[in-house]
Formats: sequence, structure tokens, C-alpha cells
Amino acid sequence: MSGVTPYITLEQIAARMQDMNTCEAVNEALDEVEYLFEVIPPELQDPAETLIAQLREKLKNLE
Repeated sequence: MSGVTPYITLEQIAARMQDMNTCEAVNEALDEVEYLFEVIPPELQDPAETLIAQLREKLKNLE
């Protein structure tokens, strides 16, 4: 995970979620957050879970 700051990455994805207008964009972000979830410290897992749920909901609405 060299060069990746999980908290910043989660914030960046959350900030651009409104601009994600395609299933591809949401899936890409979801993949990134799900990967981060596996490697982040436990204190960041709650915000990551919330973001994953929001991305899945957005994806469901786009399909």
C-alpha cells in the first residue's frame, strides 16, 4: 500500500461520488474501497463500510 493514504482516499471517493454517473465509475470506486477495507486499520472500517453501502445504493439506482 505504498503511497496510498486510506483516509484521504476514502475522502476523495466520497467527495466525487456525486459526479459518478455511470455504473463503471461507481464499480471502479467500489472496488477501490472494498480493497482498502481489507487493509485499513479497524478504526477506519466503519467509515469505509458506510461508503461501500452508499456506493452500492448509487449503483443500484443507476442500473
